Amino acid sequence: PTPAPPAPTRRLAALRDRLASEDAPSPPSTSLPPSAPDWAHAAARRLASAARGTSAVPPPGVRRVLLHSCCAPCSGAMVEEMASNAAVDDVTVLFYNPNIHPRREYEIRKEENKKFCENLGIAYVDCDYDVENWYERTRGMEYDPERGRRCTECFDMRMERTALYAHENNFDAIATTNATSRWKDTEQVDDSGRRCAAPYPDLVYWAHDWKSDDMTLRKYQISASERFYKQEYCGCSHSLRDSNDWRRANGIPKIRIGGEHAGLGQRHFTDPIADATEESQDVVDEFFAHAEGLAAEAGTDRKERKRALRAYEDRRKNEKVDGQVSGLNNW
Repeated sequence: PTPAPPAPTRRLAALRDRLASEDAPSPPSTSLPPSAPDWAHAAARRLASAARGTSAVPPPGVRRVLLHSCCAPCSGAMVEEMASNAAVDDVTVLFYNPNIHPRREYEIRKEENKKFCENLGIAYVDCDYDVENWYERTRGMEYDPERGRRCTECFDMRMERTALYAHENNFDAIATTNATSRWKDTEQVDDSGRRCAAPYPDLVYWAHDWKSDDMTLRKYQISASERFYKQEYCGCSHSLRDSNDWRRANGIPKIRIGGEHAGLGQRHFTDPIADATEESQDVVDEFFAHAEGLAAEAGTDRKERKRALRAYEDRRKNEKVDGQVSGLNNW
């Protein structure tokens, strides 16, 4: 990747002025629909009453932050919070995600992320699509479950590159938007960040509860406002395979890459409450309870996995008969 662009402080100051001006995105509203859940009303009130950039306190001495970004939807609220923090002089986004497959999906996520950063005036670093290295590092883990060893290796690979770039370009801290997703294990993500920052005495990992109700609501408000692309699986070819196996076993259309129509549900984020509900802790916990049972029963045997997929037929997220498909296409 090329060196970080110059004058980050001036660029960030301009963004702060924009966020504070009349041209800024609309502030979080307290006028949610009456049907919105209690947590959303409470989060909206807190967001409306608090100044941006005050909920996440950077580690002591941190002025320049390199934020690894997996996609634009996971970046919105995190970028806004960091960029609005008076203690931070520079936020730069680094896109390094060789796990994303196929290449078309990778380009969709990368270009949307890049455009979002350009619109905000945030510096953006585009790293290589180092896919051969990713497959080599995850060899033998092809059938590991989500949140298993393969995910740890995937986080490590991306955070190692982030930490190295941060060290070479005089950043004080690294962070990752993977920490915003309830589909990811917080301890697994944060442990990777800390371990990858540790070899550099001038670098720390910025850990925070980026999955709070406030941050989750704001993430989906921004995603709906920007009409971000709604990805239907985590990203790697193994995630794509497992997701389509499950859909096939339950008569659900397979995942579509790009285009105006998703394989299931909406192609773009449009409704913050509905989108946040798809990532509710109940939905996520139920998914992983079933996934862990599948892994325990079938292991890496593909035929056994296909047979065991029948156990998913009663999963609450598969209420396809009445159109309720929450959580199946929002990663």
